[in-house]
Amino acid sequence: MIEIELDGQKVSVTEGSMVMHAAEKAGTYIPHFCYHKKLSISANCRMCLVDVEKAPKPMPACATPVTNGMIVRTRSDKALKAQQSVMEFLLINHPLDCPICDQGGECQLQDLAVGYGGSGSRYEEEKRVVPHKDVGPLISMEEMSRCIHCTRCVRFGQEIAGVMELGMVNRGEHSEITTVLGDTVDSEVSGNMIDLCPVGALTSKPFRYSARPWELSRRKSVSPHDSAGANLIVQVKNNKVMRVLPLENNDVNECWLADRDRFSYEALNTPERLSSPMLKHGGEWKTVDWQTALEYVVRGLGEIQRDHGGKAIGALVSPHSTVEELFLAQKLVRGLGSDNVDHRLRNGEFANHEGVRWLGTSIASLSTLQRVLVVGSNLRKDHPLFALRVRAAARSGAQVSVVHDRDNDWAMNIASKSIVPAGQWMQALADIATAIGNEKNAKAPLQGNATDTAKAIAASLLSGERKAILLGNAAAHHPAASSLLSLANWIGEMTGASVGYLTEAANTVGAQLVKAQPGEGGLNAKQMLEGACKALFLLNTEPAFDSALGAAKLGAQGSMVITLSPFKANMDISDVLLPIAPWTETPGTFVNAEGRVQSFHAVVKPLGESRPAWKVLRVLANMLGLQGFEYESSQEVLADARGAADSDKPMVQGSLLSNKTAKAAWLGDTDARPVSAAIYQLDSVVRRAPSLQLTADAQVAKREGVPA
Repeated sequence: MIEIELDGQKVSVTEGSMVMHAAEKAGTYIPHFCYHKKLSISANCRMCLVDVEKAPKPMPACATPVTNGMIVRTRSDKALKAQQSVMEFLLINHPLDCPICDQGGECQLQDLAVGYGGSGSRYEEEKRVVPHKDVGPLISMEEMSRCIHCTRCVRFGQEIAGVMELGMVNRGEHSEITTVLGDTVDSEVSGNMIDLCPVGALTSKPFRYSARPWELSRRKSVSPHDSAGANLIVQVKNNKVMRVLPLENNDVNECWLADRDRFSYEALNTPERLSSPMLKHGGEWKTVDWQTALEYVVRGLGEIQRDHGGKAIGALVSPHSTVEELFLAQKLVRGLGSDNVDHRLRNGEFANHEGVRWLGTSIASLSTLQRVLVVGSNLRKDHPLFALRVRAAARSGAQVSVVHDRDNDWAMNIASKSIVPAGQWMQALADIATAIGNEKNAKAPLQGNATDTAKAIAASLLSGERKAILLGNAAAHHPAASSLLSLANWIGEMTGASVGYLTEAANTVGAQLVKAQPGEGGLNAKQMLEGACKALFLLNTEPAFDSALGAAKLGAQGSMVITLSPFKANMDISDVLLPIAPWTETPGTFVNAEGRVQSFHAVVKPLGESRPAWKVLRVLANMLGLQGFEYESSQEVLADARGAADSDKPMVQGSLLSNKTAKAAWLGDTDARPVSAAIYQLDSVVRRAPSLQLTADAQVAKREGVPA
């Protein structure tokens, strides 16, 4: 540790730290623009000049290493005059358009100009003008004349996102930030550049000109999309979601958001929202009141239960639903005498397993791994925030290996790749296991061929200390998922690596905890999708998009399909549509991939006649005469669900991956590719977000009909 004196205060910091780090530790604010704690130091803006004793001129705090006994003054006349001079230079060419700037009210330059700017300008020449640029549907670069060349956006792309889509060209007053070739900005985390921009040069295109920051209420929430469980600040005006920003949580999403977490809110304000119950009568949809719709459902379920028994009733539930919704859905179905409930809509195998399949390690630990093997995932698109952490690990020297059927660009260094058809993943893992067995004098559970690629991956996993084997969405949905898990567990035991699933949805872990899947004798998702039920609940799901089989067999003559959705969904197969509140309009809980239980409140009132799904399910159960549904709040439902899950702690306790599988290791050869959703087709909300559907990733997925 090194001790310095900062504004008369003794501060101890680690060797190699900068003056800025010492100031942060001491709680002293030094004005700055280009410095950001998550990015490399560039010392571009010079706003952080401070007075260092014995230095002939002011020094940039962000780029000046501390030395023992150093004396620093941040508020001396020398420092203040230097900071004021830098501010004058920054404002020379800055347009005077604060009244119409989208950044007004949350602009770092505006804030610091109050304290460090002059009352007038000595600059009389014409200000420079930078032409605007169209870089896609998410980021607006219409007013690049405001840019102060801090290069935060450039460094974010290069260091965090892994794709240097923006850069600085030319010199002097001709310098500008651009995509150089007129390309679009297509990174799946590009929206973070908007947050990083300290001025109004990069702004949100969907939010542009829609509200002022001081008009917005700010409420905390949790992302309903992938399994990271990103923490959000949802900004609201007139009971309408206007913008979504990251809530910093270093254990989960740090200060970043994936674009689908940031921009999917647009879907909540589209005409596709279902605002009143609807019944299909004579082939036409009619709007009805809640009483009529619920009585229709209760009457239909009663007839089916009487004629075919309770086992003719089932539920397909989305793992993007809350813990409370999933718990009540499975409880209602089981209360009717059925065990037909499943959240595994895209799975190709439905073997029963012990415990809960989860990440197998903490999310934060992904940043510090030294060896990683990812099986069956396009990590960058399936789990953008996990990819940021693995990319950070790779930048620090971690070796990342891949077994997949596509050679995707992960925007990071990949040590070894085994790119083979999905039907050969078992063979690929068997080859790796055999190579490890040869080194460890152990017999692999399934003998393969120690190919050069297998040896390279095996050597990587056998070296280093902090290691993880991560099974992706396609591995979880694979027809031989249990066998892949069995082999991965053996490899993990031999190499000391943790083994876990990245898990597809916001609440895949929560769905397992509350038993939203069939027990002994219950029908699985595949069987229900094939039309084995006479009455079927569809909770937050659209089989045409969310399942491996689609919806072809549903809605057959003599069957009843009840859709509970925030949108006008499944209209071709449903008999009744019940409008339920999306994640912004209902309290609820998600359990992310690491088992972190995160509850949130509604941020706006339900639209029209829509109601929180937990209330709809409770009322249906009451009308059906089922016992045990006397809940007055979602908190009571959660308490009951936690009892069922035997967990009341922030992390899931005692729920580990099981090495025991229902099937022996299998070298199955199949041409069928496991079903995985493209980045902007993951759930019903992102599918309806207009700006996300205009992105390059969405267009590729639509054009090719495959995961982007």
